[in-house]
Amino acid sequence: MCSHQPPCPTADSADHDAARIVASHPEQGWSLLCNGVVMFDDTGELLPDSRTVEPRRPALV
Repeated sequence: MCSHQPPCPTADSADHDAARIVASHPEQGWSLLCNGVVMFDDTGELLPDSRTVEPRRPALV
């Protein structure tokens, strides 16, 4: 999916959120990365295979 040089990390890589943003919708709270990952403002993620990554933002006390 990525045509950048060097290529962005794949969705299965530990650093998959370092891929470039190809579509940004800050008004809706999400961005699409070139590796197919949907990254949300709360730091949660939806991977291309429908798995989810829980938000990593620390809870406010």
